[in-house]
Amino acid sequence: MEDVSGLLWRVLAGPLSAAVVIWLLCHKSKFYTDFGPIMERQAAAFIAIGFLAGSSLFGYWAFGAVRDGAQMENRVLYEFLSAGDLMVEINWSLDRLSGLMMMVVCGVSLCIMVYSIGYMHDDPGISRFFAKLSFFVFSMLGIVLAGNFLMMFIFWELVGVSSYLLIGYWYERPSAADAGKKAFIVNRLGDFGFLIGILMLWGITGEVDFVRVKNQLAAHPVDANLLAVATVLIFCGAVGKSAQFPLHVWLPDAMEGPTPVSALIHAATMVAAGVYMLCRVSFLVFGSPVAMEIIAWTGGITALMAALIATQQNDIKRILAYSTLSQLGYMVMAVGLSNPAGSGYMPAMFHLSTHAFFKALLFLSAGSVIIALHHSEQDIWKMGGLLKKMPITAGCFAVGALALCGFPFMSGFYSKEAILGLAYDHNPRLYLLATVTAGLTAFYMFRCFFVAFFGNTRGEHAEKAKESSWVVLGPLVVLAVASICGGWFGIPEWLVENKAISAEHAPRAVMIAALAAFTIGVGAAAFLYARGATTDALNKLPVLSWVLRNKFFIEEIYMVLVKAGQGTLAWLCGFVDRWIIAGLAVRGLAATTRGTGQVLRLFQTGNVQTYALWFAAGATIILYCLVR
Repeated sequence: MEDVSGLLWRVLAGPLSAAVVIWLLCHKSKFYTDFGPIMERQAAAFIAIGFLAGSSLFGYWAFGAVRDGAQMENRVLYEFLSAGDLMVEINWSLDRLSGLMMMVVCGVSLCIMVYSIGYMHDDPGISRFFAKLSFFVFSMLGIVLAGNFLMMFIFWELVGVSSYLLIGYWYERPSAADAGKKAFIVNRLGDFGFLIGILMLWGITGEVDFVRVKNQLAAHPVDANLLAVATVLIFCGAVGKSAQFPLHVWLPDAMEGPTPVSALIHAATMVAAGVYMLCRVSFLVFGSPVAMEIIAWTGGITALMAALIATQQNDIKRILAYSTLSQLGYMVMAVGLSNPAGSGYMPAMFHLSTHAFFKALLFLSAGSVIIALHHSEQDIWKMGGLLKKMPITAGCFAVGALALCGFPFMSGFYSKEAILGLAYDHNPRLYLLATVTAGLTAFYMFRCFFVAFFGNTRGEHAEKAKESSWVVLGPLVVLAVASICGGWFGIPEWLVENKAISAEHAPRAVMIAALAAFTIGVGAAAFLYARGATTDALNKLPVLSWVLRNKFFIEEIYMVLVKAGQGTLAWLCGFVDRWIIAGLAVRGLAATTRGTGQVLRLFQTGNVQTYALWFAAGATIILYCLVR
């Protein structure tokens, strides 16, 4: 166990060391000025990739120990904080769940870093990019390996900071700077609920360690309503980080960052953190039927809403962004529908793992297209004809799209079927919603594929497009293989601690319905777009197209609410401050005192005759009152 603990320190130290070394040696240093930008690019990339490759090897070693039965929970490494009854340690949680997630993060992040060499080749700030990317991976691995709520929350916020830096990497662009601020602010709303939930659990159990909180709740059951409130507040963190309705608005704007950042955020790291966190605290979720219902419907609504919006997006990266929203909705819905007596959170984690491969593949394929278009075009209607010019990129994009849509024998087929089967068994309404979403997924993904890669070229940049270099294509091929083979081993039943429990398998009716939804979606996309369409066929439904293109006007509603709510509150606060506090309480009191003093000063003339007159008048009044 000591060896495993040392391995985890090395896993975390790798990307953190890379970030520090790159920042010290490659960022405007003497090394930079002596050897120039070319050497800087090579050094920053190789340092980041080398350190992460080492972390991945140590992680694989630790993962092998987990597969062989090793497990480390509540392993105290260092006392971090002690205040009264509260004691917080630095402790890792290495089990089947964190081991799987650690390998997904390391593997996908390594592919994205290699790809970044080609994508960011001409960027003057590439050392800054790789430093931030390495720090992001360190923060995400901290979430995965955290053994208590406080450690998880610290790394949770570090992920938020590093994502802010990466989304706004091209900060000279106002849109990128605004997108970074939007992501940061929206996530703080969810994180506020997450923090309150942690404090509630500490108040209830007196613990923040995952294992001890679980044992306390098992030994001393609490009021169901109180537990439901705490669980929903914890879920707020996932709503923000995994971009669930209604805090989903930041994720599409995160496309303003470089494409490798989009792939990293959308594939296996930041947005997956919320789903992973829910699986980590599944003992809370399973203990509250009310919370499970809220979580399941939040995920289902997000999945359908995002799929509908994606059908009318024209930016290739935004289409994939809304696809991520939809698939995250599937995962969150699966957590809410999970049966603790059955496979538990396995379907959600299985889909998270397969989604990491094919979504990273799709984003990096889109990045390859953007490179070919000289970083000047992302509108699919200004592409076209790229299949002949970029056959490898087109093939990889098609593999990712098929896996995402649940084509038979691709990785997404197995994980999505597991979620659909779960919904079929536990909530028929959510099952219908999820099946419709599956059909929409096939439609919008192949709409994107047919418009971008089929037909004639529709722009000058597309005319000059050519296949990307192998430093870009290599990671695509690796991820394409993973997207095909990632689900062949079925649901990872070794995730289940109770070996007597097996995973639920989707009934035949579910599989038939899913294949029918896939066929209808792809068929509709082929009929409308595969023959060289130059305009969107859905424009014939102007009202529907208008609503979907404007994303149900959710952001506009938010702006109205902010202006109405915040504006009204600001006016009321200003009125109270100006007229009540400053006017009456401050200036009014001062004016009263000053006026009273002015009146009293009239009686203080210094004239003896005047004082005698006032004395006589006072005595007269007193005598009159006494005689009367």
